[in-house]
Amino acid sequence: MKKVLIIWAALLAAASCSLKESADMYVDPGFVRNLQQADACVTAAYTPFKSIYTLEFAIATEGCTDLFHIMSGTQDAQMDVSPANARFGNTVWEYAYAGVRNANYALWAMDASGIAAEDLAPLRAEALTLRAWWYYILTCFFGDVPYYEDYVADRPTLDKVRHLPRKDAVEIRRILISQLEAVVDDMPAARPYDLNLQRAGWAFCEMLIAKMAMWNACKDTAGADNWWEKAIKALEALEGVFGDLTEENYALNDVSFRIKNTPESIFEVQHTYTPGGLQYSSNYAAVLMPYPQVKNDETGVCTFNNVVIPEIGNECTAWQPMRPNAYLHNGLFVKGSADRRVGWAIVYSWNGKDFSRSWPGPKFWCYGMINTSDSNNYPILRYADAVLMLAECYNAVGRTDEAIAHLNAVKTRAGIASYPGFVTKDRLLEEIQMERGRELLGEFQRKFDLVRWGVWYKRTYEYSDYDALKNNLRPCHEYYPIPDTEVALSEGALDNKAYEK
Repeated sequence: MKKVLIIWAALLAAASCSLKESADMYVDPGFVRNLQQADACVTAAYTPFKSIYTLEFAIATEGCTDLFHIMSGTQDAQMDVSPANARFGNTVWEYAYAGVRNANYALWAMDASGIAAEDLAPLRAEALTLRAWWYYILTCFFGDVPYYEDYVADRPTLDKVRHLPRKDAVEIRRILISQLEAVVDDMPAARPYDLNLQRAGWAFCEMLIAKMAMWNACKDTAGADNWWEKAIKALEALEGVFGDLTEENYALNDVSFRIKNTPESIFEVQHTYTPGGLQYSSNYAAVLMPYPQVKNDETGVCTFNNVVIPEIGNECTAWQPMRPNAYLHNGLFVKGSADRRVGWAIVYSWNGKDFSRSWPGPKFWCYGMINTSDSNNYPILRYADAVLMLAECYNAVGRTDEAIAHLNAVKTRAGIASYPGFVTKDRLLEEIQMERGRELLGEFQRKFDLVRWGVWYKRTYEYSDYDALKNNLRPCHEYYPIPDTEVALSEGALDNKAYEK
């Protein structure tokens, strides 16, 4: 492990500990002869993050759920999707498979490099983790998808890959979990914050093992593997490093998107903005502010739903917003509640002046935003998520006291009353599900959780306040369709049978 730490430190120095490297650093595998060149290959597997984690992905994963809706003409917001018009599904398919392709390339390049396997071990583990992540996103978004590990170097391999059928998502996750379990210890077991690491390291790998195992626990009808225990093993390893989720260790206000790379962070999509200079920003914050936005032409002062918010400034552009559903602002969050996340994740007033309704709160706002350039980081994985995952896993295997303790760790940090005690396993699961809604609001996870639990269609239809969404909603929409252009390229190997029904 000492040598691994030394090698990892050298890699971080070469890579500046971030995802800011250009994809142009992606080099021909025949020329990979040192760790820096190998690192450049692995870096290419990060590039899809900036294309996938956008406003449109947030609409698909948060804006069409039991918590949010967005009353816009955007077809994804109305679930007006089909194989012929897969909407953002086209983007997820293209870029997630680009991530798979780049990770496969990097793994092949390292194997062909002649560099000692021990020296390459941390980078190989990182590449395998990234490949698993993109398959995780694909299976969450589309369900069963084609799976391959080939480096596509010639036409026969390309033809083989192009004609692959859907593979069972449970089996894909089974393969990936086994691969990650074999390499997770090749990366330093430490918090990313302590390593100044903005890449997919050990904590990312353990979280991904747990997430895929929990999906299989819910979807593997054969039940041949003890998926809950696999998830617990990974999550307990994280707990052993991260410790207790308390305000002293992990400040609740640090979950704001604009506070970057905090002690609680496991992985964030890195954004920067420099006026007139190089930038890598997105536009999620443009739909997370109170609305309408009105700028006084004489004074230049900008109001949001008739309230001045100086922190946001007067140079931003607000779009039709994602709005809290009644279930969120009357059920999970209640005005005047002791919950410290009220006024932070969801806001009813600002600087003493009331809004006419609730809005997404300053957790999501980009202070001083110029136009729609949201320079906040987007949290993808953080420790509170792991704590709630442990609560769910412990509940599933009958370790009730531990489940309640982990649920209450999140509640205590938020300043609300503890869960009073065990009633039934189903009631405790319901409370954990509600707490995930409160704690992880807006963090690109809600639809995936609801689909994993098998309740997305029912809950979204029941709680949505947006008629255009409800009128289009069908059970098949729990997964996006594979774009029909891809079905055609496969010459019928792929299908959209759920949509055909």
